[in-house]
Amino acid sequence: MDWRAAMIAHEPSHDVREDDFGYAAGWTISGLATLGTIVAVWLFAI
Repeated sequence: MDWRAAMIAHEPSHDVREDDFGYAAGWTISGLATLGTIVAVWLFAI
């Protein structure tokens, strides 16, 4: 990679919209899994 290519910002297009439901569902599942792990460690003193 030359230095000119490294200076170009590679930002995603603002016209591209993600699936909002899938995005929210993913964060919700991730958050619940994290909380479940914390509670399991707390209850079972692993």
